[in-house]
Amino acid sequence: MSAGKTVAVIDYGMGNLRSVSKALEHVAGGRDVVVTADPAVVAGAERVVFPGQGAMPDCMRELDARGLRPAVLAAAREKPFLGICIGLQMLFEHSEEGDVAGLGVFAGEVRRFPDEKMVDRNGQRLKVPHMGWNRLQQKPHALWSGIADGARFYFVHSYCVQPADPSVVTGTTEYSVPFTCAVGRDNIFAVQFHPEKSAQDGLQLLKNFVAWRP
Repeated sequence: MSAGKTVAVIDYGMGNLRSVSKALEHVAGGRDVVVTADPAVVAGAERVVFPGQGAMPDCMRELDARGLRPAVLAAAREKPFLGICIGLQMLFEHSEEGDVAGLGVFAGEVRRFPDEKMVDRNGQRLKVPHMGWNRLQQKPHALWSGIADGARFYFVHSYCVQPADPSVVTGTTEYSVPFTCAVGRDNIFAVQFHPEKSAQDGLQLLKNFVAWRP
């Protein structure tokens, strides 16, 4: 395995990483895709994917228990970095879920969908977690290349990010209320949806990430 051509998928024990790694292998263009809990492998990889599912307090605890926080922060500073689902939320300063601190890569909060606003246009209650396909509106970014504005992606979440700096927002969508579903800055791109479960447009996003030269 050539470390310089490795895409490292960070494994801190939270989430089914097989679907992420398989989708990446499909578009990797000869690069090795490795699921790893080894900080040294993360440090040596060409680019890093930071997925996750479950509750934010559990994710932060497991990340620290495995000694992966410094490796994640270093990767977010230094190399192409893709956060997925909780991997987006953990990049922010604080989450309402369990009143827990995040990694603080982006300024802002992670907040639960407001119960009082969870109704559709017909007055029907909307379920939380938000689960299913949603159209999103893009802001210009290289990782949207080949993906139509308004394309649909697959979501499963109860919380969403509220960035302090609007300039980092690269995608928005709506579930009764509008919310940020993608952020980007320098070498980092992170999304609330699951590209590995989002059919051809999701694969295109992963393909764009593998080829991205920020």
